[in-house]
Amino acid sequence: MRPAQLIPILEREFLSAAEGHHTPVMMWGPPGVGKSQMVGEVAARHGVPVIDIRLSQMEPSDLRGIPFRVGEHVDWAIPSILPNAERHGDRGILFLDEITSAPPSVSAAAYQLILDRRLGAYEVPPGWAIFAAGNRQGDRGVTYAMPAPLANRFSHFEVEANLDDWSQWAYENGIDERLIGFLRFRPELLFDFDPARNPTAFPTPRSWEFASRALQKFGDQPDLLGPALAACVGQAAGIELSAYLANLSRMPDLDAIVEGRPAEVPRDTDLQYAVAAALVARAIRNKNGANIREMLGHILDYAAKFPLKEMGVMLVSDIHRNVGQTLFGVPQFATWANQVADIVLYE
Repeated sequence: MRPAQLIPILEREFLSAAEGHHTPVMMWGPPGVGKSQMVGEVAARHGVPVIDIRLSQMEPSDLRGIPFRVGEHVDWAIPSILPNAERHGDRGILFLDEITSAPPSVSAAAYQLILDRRLGAYEVPPGWAIFAAGNRQGDRGVTYAMPAPLANRFSHFEVEANLDDWSQWAYENGIDERLIGFLRFRPELLFDFDPARNPTAFPTPRSWEFASRALQKFGDQPDLLGPALAACVGQAAGIELSAYLANLSRMPDLDAIVEGRPAEVPRDTDLQYAVAAALVARAIRNKNGANIREMLGHILDYAAKFPLKEMGVMLVSDIHRNVGQTLFGVPQFATWANQVADIVLYE
């Protein structure tokens, strides 16, 4: 399931916790596809905390608590890491990350917590949702087969990388638009993980974020940039990205495009993707500006010049996802839409 589909499910599950309808959610997926990031995004939207418990780093007593004697009886000290309404608030998310990397003795201690929302005398506050995540057994991580009693305590969703979803997230979070353009040009490199090759660095949505940071740190030092990119996303993807970046010196004048002055459309496909990504970034940065409608009109005029209509559709779709309904009020939108109607409606 792509992130854009799964995030609304997580949100609904979070909201349902206070109503008594919550079902714990288990997210499966390879490393780096953004499982924990989606949980953080849901929490941020609602202004609630996330308690991230890495079960792979725990002993059973870390979760169950430590016994101590009270008179003739034994009681249990409740771990402070578990949600507490007074300390953490009435609402939040308990996130059991790396649950498939936890040894069976630890995962067994979590059974009652996940299904019954309690451990002994401890109870999870009503407004807290329980989410979990882990890698599949074929993902070259340290994983244990999830016991059937534990699996039956969750609803299960498999997370897949999706370029449209990642691109929208990237624009919203300041990822270098040159990198977005590159992945639009080479979409198969968004996630390229083969456990059989036993890689160390490889392309994932997470490692492309690292590559964006490398661009900011080493962009003015070409001799360091190539190795830094390869260290993030692997040798092959790093070399391709370096070559792509070197070709960007032939891009048209972006200022001329957004101001409505004449500008040629590059012939090379990789440069067309780069221009499209850069124009989306310009529109996003100026979406609250007084001249946004004028700028969008000029971008729509330019989008109509692409030799491949699909390129213009991608550009305009990305702008709509990030700028919103303002795009539809621009006079040039109707003209552009008529030009691409055969692509949008029939293909």
